Amino acid sequence: MYEQFYKLNVKPFALNPDPKFFFGSRGNNEAMSYLRYGQQQGEGIVVITGDMGTGKTLLARNLLVELAKENVVAAHLGAAQLDPDEMLHMVAASFGIPHEGKDKAALLRDLENFFTRKARERRRLLLIVDNAHGLSTRSLEELRMLSNFELEGRILLQTYLIGQPALRGTLQSPGMEQLRQRVIAAYHLNPLGIDEIRGYIEHRLRLAGWQGIPRLHESSFAAIHAITGGVPRRINQLCERL
Repeated sequence: MYEQFYKLNVKPFALNPDPKFFFGSRGNNEAMSYLRYGQQQGEGIVVITGDMGTGKTLLARNLLVELAKENVVAAHLGAAQLDPDEMLHMVAASFGIPHEGKDKAALLRDLENFFTRKARERRRLLLIVDNAHGLSTRSLEELRMLSNFELEGRILLQTYLIGQPALRGTLQSPGMEQLRQRVIAAYHLNPLGIDEIRGYIEHRLRLAGWQGIPRLHESSFAAIHAITGGVPRRINQLCERL
């Protein structure tokens, strides 16, 4: 309703992580540089953590938009709490590989064949695992095993693990040494600074067709930061109500 009143094209503070609304904050830009660095390396594991609502999924989706222009086959998996067997099935499904009714050995064979075929086509493979903080050490170990697939000395699959800070604790667990050795970059995404709040809010308003009405008083941005702690999801919730 307020979109029509203020002559906006879309809801500027929707909670869905739409890459069209990606904001180049300090944290987002640094995190994207780590993700791009991983792409340049073409191997290993990149870990991105951040508290709930800081924009981790939006980072992943923004990366997928960028990769659409490159020779990369990327899959985005919302991991939640998958056990090791479910993990392999979901990875296969994410890459469009038939998986119903197949045991672990058959899934691993099909995944390796798929990865090898894409490598021979000179295409890189990337698996983005979102909500990875919910995975057990055994499920993470299954992901690490996928990074063992090679062709002519080249690792076939690169993996990005994205999740809440608990993910870092899991990676420090006993038995995770081999996975930790595969991590080539790690970054923790912090909330927006108080000096970034105005830019974030007006960025989203402009993308929604904002023409300066409503105008937020200068003092309101500090208040919004104090209430939300600079967490983008909380900012969106508050500004939606404002």
